[in-house]
Amino acid sequence: MRRRSVSTVQCTLFLLCLLKIKCVFTDSNYLIGLGSYDITGPAADVNMMGYANMEQVTSGVHFRLRARAFIVAEPFRKRIAFVNLDAGMASQLVTIKVIERLKQRYGELYTEENVAISGTHTHAGPGGYLQYILYLVTSLGFVHQSFNALVDGIEQSIIQAHENLRPGSILINKGELMDAGVNRSPSAYLNNPAHEHSKYEYNVDKEMTLVKFVDDQWGPVGSFNWFATHGTSMSRTNSLISGDNKGTAARIMEDWFEQKDGRFSYDVESHRRVSTIITDPHDQDVLDMASSLLSTGGKTVTRMSSVARRVRSGFRHADKPSFVSAFCQTNCGDVSPNVLGAFCLDTGLPCDFNHSTCGGKNEQCYGRGPGYPDEFESTRIIGERQFKKAADLFTKASEEIQGKVDHRHAFVDFSQLEVTIDGQNGGFEVVKTCPAAMGFGFAAGTTDGPGAFDFKQGDDQGNPFWRLVRNLLKNPTKEQVQCQRPKPILLDTGEMKQPYDWAPSILPVQILRIGQLVILCVPGEFTTMAGRRLRDAVKTVLKEGSNGEEFSVVIAGLTNSYSQYIATFEEYQVQRYEGASTLYGPHTLSGYIQEFKKLANDLLSGQATDPGPQPPDLLHKQISLLTPVVADMTPIGTAFGDLVSDVPPVAKFRKGTDIVTVQFRSANPRNDLMTEGTFALVERLLEGKEKWVSVYDDDDFCLRYKWSRPFKLSAQSTTSIEWRIPETASPGVYRITHFGAAKTPLSSIHHFSGSSSAFVVY
Repeated sequence: MRRRSVSTVQCTLFLLCLLKIKCVFTDSNYLIGLGSYDITGPAADVNMMGYANMEQVTSGVHFRLRARAFIVAEPFRKRIAFVNLDAGMASQLVTIKVIERLKQRYGELYTEENVAISGTHTHAGPGGYLQYILYLVTSLGFVHQSFNALVDGIEQSIIQAHENLRPGSILINKGELMDAGVNRSPSAYLNNPAHEHSKYEYNVDKEMTLVKFVDDQWGPVGSFNWFATHGTSMSRTNSLISGDNKGTAARIMEDWFEQKDGRFSYDVESHRRVSTIITDPHDQDVLDMASSLLSTGGKTVTRMSSVARRVRSGFRHADKPSFVSAFCQTNCGDVSPNVLGAFCLDTGLPCDFNHSTCGGKNEQCYGRGPGYPDEFESTRIIGERQFKKAADLFTKASEEIQGKVDHRHAFVDFSQLEVTIDGQNGGFEVVKTCPAAMGFGFAAGTTDGPGAFDFKQGDDQGNPFWRLVRNLLKNPTKEQVQCQRPKPILLDTGEMKQPYDWAPSILPVQILRIGQLVILCVPGEFTTMAGRRLRDAVKTVLKEGSNGEEFSVVIAGLTNSYSQYIATFEEYQVQRYEGASTLYGPHTLSGYIQEFKKLANDLLSGQATDPGPQPPDLLHKQISLLTPVVADMTPIGTAFGDLVSDVPPVAKFRKGTDIVTVQFRSANPRNDLMTEGTFALVERLLEGKEKWVSVYDDDDFCLRYKWSRPFKLSAQSTTSIEWRIPETASPGVYRITHFGAAKTPLSSIHHFSGSSSAFVVY
């Protein structure tokens, strides 16, 4: 017994020595890991999430969407996982199912307590993945393919981050970005107390906060930043899947770092990839070679052909994790990327200041991006502006994050929350939030995407006709009308329960801490001033509870669930779009501040937080009216992948100015999302070799994949691939290849590809 006890003590001391040696050897307080995975949903037939425009249905890809994750852990202690999605917002149902999968794989290592899933708020991603009816109407109900793409991709990004966990350090940096956002509801902002907005130089937040992850062995492996601007550079008429300006910024920054790291060859000024192989395109032999390389015609390929040949294939980076850069959303509620202002389409004059109308109507009032009238150019410019600031902060980051990793999380029923606020005559009073409801100003839309009919922002009265229409769905109770005042209720969503809930009641609130960085995870869109009040309130609690320690506090918007907007009490009185979309009444923001102060106090004191009531899992109740793909066909005598329109014979195109367009016989892209693959590819012929190398794919800004069919239920379809040849493309011989998957009448999936004839770029 004595010998066994001595042996146990010796083993314990030995293990402690190993731990001590490891700590000294790594000289790191944290384990860090990053991951990234494709979440591009169905590129055909699915309504996009964001503008609630039923005519905005996916029909191709601008560039692919991704889930980007980081995990930070103190060895043998707590950890957090944060996921940023190129998606409109997080979904409570997606979060529930991701957590279920993580628990099956890792036990209690990752739970709703320490996992946060946040959306960038692009309005150009497929919808149908939230669980409440209000957010499913325009997508004709639930879309399982959209939902599964998100759940699978988030899970895979976290798995990658977990498997990449290694000792490392984290740096933080901040700076102002001046020209990437303007306030789209300035009249509501000005309704806040004059003494409050006089404290701030701008009516939107200009600060970007960036964290830089540095692996002890590999060096920098990624960065995440938070900056407020809406994902609405792409308009409500766009039908190509796109990560909008934040997805653009992420793609540029990841490519920029790969150039710095020697993975690809890039042009430093434009941050775009270029080939290192130069050929004289005017040489007659080159022209003869190009003219001899004709289109291949459609052929059968394997599913993995698309994955293996994409430009940024994970197969090529097995020696080192790929660099991951995420551009996260924060309090963007009233912040537009359309920085030139809002103008009337009919007159060209500025829109009405208080209501954003033109001649009393909202339909003609649109915000203009910096690339106006080209929304793709506006998206690139706003994305590039965010990238440049992030790259500067990344390069100059020197302040190291130190301290514990911790987290707090609770579910709160915002439909009946008692909130203690300052009384008008001193002291305190208790008020309540309300069941969710949408105001008339909600239906007017915004300058980023106007509504229809005779609605307008700033309407605090409503009108009799739309009240009659509303009452056919649900006539709000007197208590609800009184609670929501001065909001005139258009949709009483919180009290609409058939066939199941129309809006959420129970919402998650969450705080993540990494040393002096504190992330407030909120399930909605805070306006500029609402975000400032929340951050200041939490900062005060943290500072008072930690003997004056300074914390960097950021808001992660649209996280874990979605409940639309959170405006200040004063902005709510004006009932512009943001106030009309603040679901739980005028005291919604006060409720959030109260609950986050509780979390902050628990975080500092080490006390456990009451988990609160669990939100519902409504997956089994979901209804989908989206027509499935029955079968794909081509005209007799043709095959999938055949050219409908090829490049001209002996074609020559000038880089920086010309566009190459080819068209293929195709099939519905819902048959295979080409996850981690590509629908479109630009290939370059290696000089002196009969080998094609991939240089651009549908994850590149310059390549657009467009799918169409002659009429809605047609089994025949075509794909157009447009390559806007960048200035940085090397002269040489190129071709364009299309990958797809067809569903035959026998219900089997047939993968195919086809390539254009070769052409010369000079």
